Amino acid sequence: SDFADAGFTDRNLWDEALDMPMLDAYIPEGALSPTAERDLLAKISDLLLEHEGVDPNNERARPLAWVFVHRPQVYVAGAPPKSPRYRFICQVPEGQYDDERRAAVTEAMTKAVVEAEGGAWPHPELRVCVFTCEVPEGWWGGAGRVLRLADIYELVWPPKPGVDGEPRETAQRMLAARRRQVAEKLLAAAGDRSPADEGEGS
Repeated sequence: SDFADAGFTDRNLWDEALDMPMLDAYIPEGALSPTAERDLLAKISDLLLEHEGVDPNNERARPLAWVFVHRPQVYVAGAPPKSPRYRFICQVPEGQYDDERRAAVTEAMTKAVVEAEGGAWPHPELRVCVFTCEVPEGWWGGAGRVLRLADIYELVWPPKPGVDGEPRETAQRMLAARRRQVAEKLLAAAGDRSPADEGEGS
């Protein structure tokens, strides 16, 4: 198997060495109580998996979800703000996000921060930014090698109950569907260019 080929004879060690998905959580020092912050980080880990299409209760997938906590110094209009600002950067392999999932994870993570603050400051929903990023196929690395979507699927398959099929074939179909979608958008955008637009670019 791939993990044995990479020199890992213990699959549990292989699982611990991989990092998918990843989240950079920017939470200012003291914004939340230690308990509220721990609960928030646990919640957003589940949300990261859930909105990538993986059951958060999947015991093979949970160790792959890594969250890096950053302590930023934030300035708004050139001065420290009176209330904390939060930024979450979600990173998943190519093919895992669509518009619906991006909207859902943004809404859910914002709501989780609102609950964590517990009314300490007004309008928390206006102080949360969520970025949903896909890492192109072949750009994700872990355990000293390049990891492709098919490799990751093999480790967590099935991602949630009721999902059928073979992991590598499913990964190939998802990537093909995503690339068709991107190509269709590019063609549609090109079709929207008028002859005058073409002339301006010449």
